Amino acid sequence: MSKVTISEVVKKAREQGVEFVDLKMLDLTGRLHHLSFPLDRLTEDVCTSGIGFDGSSYGFLKVENSDMVLIPDLDTAAIDPFRARRTLTMFAAAHLTDAGRTPFAQDARVIATRAEAALKSLGVADVSQWGPEYEFHIFEEARFNTASNDSAFGVRSGEFFYQNAYHACNPFDRYDDFRDEVCAVMADFGIPVRYHHHEVGGQGQQEIEGWFADMTTTGDHAVLTKYILFNLAERHGLKVTFMPKPLFDNAGSGWHLHQFLLKGGRNIFDDGDGYAGLSPTALHYIGGILTHADALSALTNPSTNSYKRLVPGFEAPTVRTFGRSNRGAAIRIPSYVSDGQLRRIEYRPPDLTCNPYLCCAAILMAGLDGIINGIDPVAAGFAPEDAPSSTGRQVDFLPRSLADALDALENDHAFLLREDVFPEALIRRWLDVKRTEIQAINGRPHPYEFTMYFDF
Repeated sequence: MSKVTISEVVKKAREQGVEFVDLKMLDLTGRLHHLSFPLDRLTEDVCTSGIGFDGSSYGFLKVENSDMVLIPDLDTAAIDPFRARRTLTMFAAAHLTDAGRTPFAQDARVIATRAEAALKSLGVADVSQWGPEYEFHIFEEARFNTASNDSAFGVRSGEFFYQNAYHACNPFDRYDDFRDEVCAVMADFGIPVRYHHHEVGGQGQQEIEGWFADMTTTGDHAVLTKYILFNLAERHGLKVTFMPKPLFDNAGSGWHLHQFLLKGGRNIFDDGDGYAGLSPTALHYIGGILTHADALSALTNPSTNSYKRLVPGFEAPTVRTFGRSNRGAAIRIPSYVSDGQLRRIEYRPPDLTCNPYLCCAAILMAGLDGIINGIDPVAAGFAPEDAPSSTGRQVDFLPRSLADALDALENDHAFLLREDVFPEALIRRWLDVKRTEIQAINGRPHPYEFTMYFDF
């Protein structure tokens, strides 16, 4: 239930000259959809009974059972700077059409809310905190097409660096002013930014690092950050992509997620006497994530392109282990953190082809499983590089393909069903949708196959 009232929102909107209201929601796989209506239609009835829509077009339900309603989340209302007429935008949740307007169990934002509720109901913590790193590429031109007899892509950047471009300075960093503008609009939406900079990739790779928020808010921030970047790029005649690996033999882009848990206002990951300052609870959380990392990959890295990034040689996380300052490990413990209240882990595999709500909820449920079952990551064979060799450390790689990740999820998802956070039906639907994507890729000739085989 919203903390603000409909009358408060409407009164403020009229004072700001708002003419339209825009409702935004992600479909199952993470694409953003919206619906707009005049401000006069933002009534108590809309906020309780909702506005009807076709759930099957969002990937949720079968066509023969697809009537659903969108109910606005008034707490997320903000002015949309990308609409020609003054527009108030807010997130909406999918609800069923029964008399009680039951929240739809497969709505990713609802799942994120339930995951944090599980954290509390199980007595582990009050809230989770997430600090995202947004990596992406900016291109001046992007062309791609696919037909039965023609398939190609081409991207062009105005940048070129002989060596890695990490923290490259202007004028060689061509998009620092653009990132300033992005961060300013993020601030208008209430999205905190820690800093921004040029990333390692020498052809337009960027990073904006956010700051900590609860899980649902972090998901909202991810959706809005992509929305801001796409719209500002359109204004400037640029192309932005969050594809994990848009360029061969270049660094890929991830969505690294720093995280910790708070209970009674205290960071329960902090223990000055523990390995890297981590508490036993934090280590068990790590144990849960690494135990279920293969299955998690199906939700945190859900595109075929994701696995072109997760390869050695580009600081990408490839090994199912953890350690201090180890960027090749799935879980890194930042060594620069001196404030115990910010003691945290960084889960590095995710990328923003994911549905951010499902991604974060799945990671949290894996961590919770580790805490509840007391999974010791060292005893499980995921010891860090600086642990004694007697701990039995093994080199265990993350999945090398989406197909392998989906197989892992099919065989290992009971941890997601705890406290009814993830519905079994959603897991089944996800597997079907993503396997269809794999078939679509595998059934088409690849341009490089012509180089390899055309005159074989």
